[in-house]
This record gives sequence, C-alpha cells and structure tokens, in this order.
Amino acid sequence: MEMPPARLSHLFMTVFLSSFSAFMVIPAITDVTMAAICPGQDECSLAIYLTGFQQVITGIGTLVMMPLVGNLSDAYGRKLLLTVPMCLGITPLAVLAYSRTTKFFYAYYVLRTLTAMICDGSIQCLALAYVADNVSENRRAMVFGILSGIGSCAFVFGNLSARFLSTSITFQAATVIAVLAMLYMRIFLPESIRPGSVSLRTKLLHGEEESEDPSIKKQLFEGLPSLDDMISLVKTSSVFSRAASVAFFNNLGEIGLQSSLMYYLKARFHFSKDQFANLMVIAGVTGTASQLLLMPILVPFIGEEKLLSIGLLFSCAHMFLYSIAWSSWVPYTAAMFSIVIVFAQPCLRSLTSKQVGPTEQGKAQGCISGICSFANVISPFVFSPLTALFLSEDAPFRFPGFSIMCVGFVLMIAFTQSIMIRPAPLISRSWGCTCNSSVVVV
Repeated sequence: MEMPPARLSHLFMTVFLSSFSAFMVIPAITDVTMAAICPGQDECSLAIYLTGFQQVITGIGTLVMMPLVGNLSDAYGRKLLLTVPMCLGITPLAVLAYSRTTKFFYAYYVLRTLTAMICDGSIQCLALAYVADNVSENRRAMVFGILSGIGSCAFVFGNLSARFLSTSITFQAATVIAVLAMLYMRIFLPESIRPGSVSLRTKLLHGEEESEDPSIKKQLFEGLPSLDDMISLVKTSSVFSRAASVAFFNNLGEIGLQSSLMYYLKARFHFSKDQFANLMVIAGVTGTASQLLLMPILVPFIGEEKLLSIGLLFSCAHMFLYSIAWSSWVPYTAAMFSIVIVFAQPCLRSLTSKQVGPTEQGKAQGCISGICSFANVISPFVFSPLTALFLSEDAPFRFPGFSIMCVGFVLMIAFTQSIMIRPAPLISRSWGCTCNSSVVVV
C-alpha cells in the first residue's frame, strides 16, 4: 500500500504553522514580562522566579498529560488529539494580542501556565508518532530530522518576523497564525490510525479478544498507563532505558538554559527583543540547514547513536562558551553550534521509536515526553534560584554565567550516557505481544 506524499506534507505544514506562531513571541516575551513586573529595569529576580514557577507547574502537568496524550492517540488517532493543544494554545496569545498591561500579563501568565500543561510538547509528541505510523524503521531518523528541520525553519521565520514587527503586531499575528494552523490541520491532515484501534489496544494490554461492548471506552481509561506501565516500557530494552536517561538530563539542561539565558544576556549585555531575535535566527538558520541537508546524508554513514553523542558533546561546548562570554559577539558565535546540536533530538526519538511496535508509537513518544516533563519540574528549582543569585549583588563570587556553566555539566552527564548506547536489532513488539502490522515507507 503506497502512502500518499501529501499525507506527510500536510503534517509538515501543520507543524510549521503551529511552531511559527509559538516562536514569533519568544523574543518579545522577556521584554513584555520585564515591562509588566519590573518596568525600567534590566535585572529582576521576580521575573526569573515567575518563569521558573511556570516551568514547574507546566512540567508537573505535562508529566501526567504526555503519556496520556500519546496513549489516547494510539486509540483515537493522532488528528483528534492534535486538535486539543492547537485550540488551547490560541487563548494566551489572544490575551497579549489585546493588551500587555500588568493585569493582562498576569491573565496571560495564568492561562499560559494552565494550557501549557497540555500544549507543551503535545504537538511534537503526536507529530513524531504520526511519522512513525507511516515511515519504515530504517528511514525514520532521516524523516524525524526533516520534521525537526521544519520546526527549525519555523523558528527562523518566527524570529525574523519578531525582529521586524512591533510587539503588539507580533502577538496579533501569532494569534491569527495559530488559528490558521488549527484550521489547516482539521481540513487537510488525514488520520493515520485505522478505526477500531481502541479494541486493539485493549487486547494488547490485557490479552483480551476484541469486543464490540460499549463499555470498551470505560475499560480504555482503566488501562491508561500507570507508573508501573511506564517503568515496564522503559525496561523493554537497554537502548530505551539509556535513551530515557539521556532525554532526562538533556531536557534538564535545556530547560535550565531557557530559564536563564535571556535574563543573563539582558543583565550582562543589555540584550533586547531585537538582539534576542538575531541570536535565535542564527541558531535557527544553521539548525535548519543542518537538519534538512546534512542529517539525511550523515545518518546512513555515521548512525543515530554516534550522531546523538556528537550533538550532545557540542551542546556542552555551547553552554560553556555562553557561560564565559566576554563580549556581546560571543553569544552569536555560540549560537552557530546549532549546526551540530540539532542532531540530538531526532536521533534520540528515532532510537526510541525503534524499540516498540507500530501500535505503541504514541505510548513510547509520550513516555519519553513524560520523562522530559519530569526534568521540566526539577530544572527550575535548581537553575532559577542559581541564575537570580549570580545576577544579583549578593552573588558569592562574580560569575554571571555560573548557572549556564552548571547546565553544561548536566549536559555532560547526558553525553556520557549517550556513548553507552549500542546499536540494537530493530524491534516490533508491544508489551508482551508481537505485532505484525506493516509500516508503510514514504
């Protein structure tokens, strides 16, 4: 059975539009936060702590929701589950599109925190599962790389737009594009899961025969993944368990960087929206070119395991360079490391997807996303206070980039774990069941 090329092209367009909308507002949100909470200041501990608190609450929510979303998508389909985060993500943007005064900022803050519990990571998780539904195992890393490249391309265009648009127009445009992304997905994206997957999933988990009993929907929720289910999935292979460890430490470092970098650059070099946009455009352009042009060439020759380690090694170097930046041009140089850093995520997700069968792709990606969410909870407790302390007058010693250097050490742990991953035979299984479902090559 041939897969229509339009199927993945519609997924790519959906990911591009939704990512474009999300990335447009990133360069502006630091200035909006500072103006609402600490007007006229370049250093503000309250803003750092609020950002950290939001990341903790979001992480707790996504820790629960990511495995649930992945699991439900195996049963009800990727398209239906994509609709939920894409709709919810529109509301916070609309609030700041209307006004950015202190009252509206706090309304945005609450809405963003609540919706992010479902939205953050859901679209990526479901898009990866959608690709895994339709691409053979030996080509999956390449297509995951292309999907990441599409996201990086949206990152570039989003930041370029923010560079040339005013703050108010940026949020208005992001809201409109988010609505268009949702409508495009609902109209054009075909479903990738066959009807009747609910009964199939119940059979796989509980060893029961398929049934038309209407109580099957209730049984589904009884069978949603518990902590024991997640632990069992992680233990399915040494590759999966090490990949889970890499995902945890990598995300721990990435969230630490996100909570620290912009405040560090604003305090150290007085960066504003335009400088943030320039920095992100450089990272995005190099990352996009690498994922779309270099990665499809390198994966067959080097292998996913080695590319994962190379990406993580450069991530460490990237953090250390940021932490000791002595001039405003150094962060721009560090951003160019993205040409190699971007290899890590697609390779990690591809290794994960190969450890489970076709009917468990949503569950596997949801499990990894849940582990990343657990890191999201822990990271702000460590890096937000550390950043606030070393950017304040009360720092024990003068080293504004100390928290970012600590991020580099965390990523070094992820790198160490990655070099212990060894190639494993391609597996097609489902927790105790062998699945003979075919996977269609794009």
